[in-house]
Amino acid sequence: MRAFVVDKYKQPLVEREVAEPEVGDRDVLVRVEAAGLNQLDEKIRQGEFAQILPYDLPLVLGNDVAGTVIRVGRLVDGFRPGDRVYARPDAARIGTFAERIAVAEKDLAPVPAGLSMAEAGSLPLVALTAWQALVERGGVTAGQKVLIHAGAGGVGSIAIQLAAHLGATVATTASAANADFARELGADVVIDYRRQDFAEELSGYDFVLDSLGGENLEKSLRVLRPGGLVVGISGPPDPAFARAQGLNLVVRLAIAGLSRKVRAQAKKLGVRYEFLFMRADGDQLREITALVDSGAIRPVVAKTYPLDRLPEALADLAAGVSRGKLVVTND
Repeated sequence: MRAFVVDKYKQPLVEREVAEPEVGDRDVLVRVEAAGLNQLDEKIRQGEFAQILPYDLPLVLGNDVAGTVIRVGRLVDGFRPGDRVYARPDAARIGTFAERIAVAEKDLAPVPAGLSMAEAGSLPLVALTAWQALVERGGVTAGQKVLIHAGAGGVGSIAIQLAAHLGATVATTASAANADFARELGADVVIDYRRQDFAEELSGYDFVLDSLGGENLEKSLRVLRPGGLVVGISGPPDPAFARAQGLNLVVRLAIAGLSRKVRAQAKKLGVRYEFLFMRADGDQLREITALVDSGAIRPVVAKTYPLDRLPEALADLAAGVSRGKLVVTND
C-alpha cells in the first residue's frame, strides 16, 4: 500500500510501500479519499511531541480522514461497505496519509450530507478540538465573552462558528486582510494582531482558546475575568495532561516544570489554565455532523493537493496558511 512516512524526525516525508492495515473485530477499513493537514502533523514530523507522544519510526503520518468503508470487523454493526465516513483516528493509530487506514468504529461518524470528501476531510481534528475546548472544558454558554486566537486558521475558523452558535460574544485575532472573513464566520470583535495589542483592547472575558502559546498565552490570562479559563492547544502541557497520558514520573516532573510559570501566573490573577490535547471521539463527531447539517458550522478549505504532492502541501502548512485547512485528496 502506498503511504507517506516519517523515517527520522526533522526529515522530509518519504513515499513508501507499507503493509496493509490490520483490521480488528471492531475496526473499519476505510479507503482514504481526503486527509486534512494539521499543525500537529508538522510538530510530530519535527519530533516536538516525541516525549509525550512517542511513536515507533518509521511512522505513517496523518490525523484526519474522510473516505469510503471497504470492509468492517466482525463485531462492527454501525457501518457497512460503501458508507461515507470521517474521523480523527486515535492518537495511537494515526496514518491517514496513505491509501487505506483501519479506524476503530467508536472513532468514526458518517460524513455530513452535502459535503465533498475534501471538506469532510478538513474537519475532524479541528472541529473536535473546538468542541472539546469550548463545550467540554469551557462549558461556554449564551451571553459569555469568548476570545479565539488565530481566527482565520484551521481551529480558529471552526471555533468562532461554534462559539457563535453557542450564543457567546466572540472576539478573535486575525490579520486585517482576514478581518471580514472572521466576521463572516461569526466574530463580533476582530483584533488586528499586527497593529493592536489584544490584551489592551479586551477585558472581562470568560474563556480564551489559545493556539499560539508563549507570550500570547501569558497575555491571554490578563483578559479574563476572575475565575475565567484559558485552554491552550499549543502548550505548555500541564500536570493533568501528564497524568491522563500515564507518563512516567520523570516526564511528569518535566512537564510540571514547563507549565509552572504560566500556572503560577494564572493563580496570581485568579484565573485558570488548562492544556488540551484533543482526542478521537465518534460521538462528538456526530454532534458536529448535526451542526454542519444544520448550517451552524461550515468547513473552510484553503487548498487541495493530490496525495503525491503531500510533501509540498506540508511545506506550505509550515510556511503558514492564510485561511482554513489544506487537504490532500486521493481520487
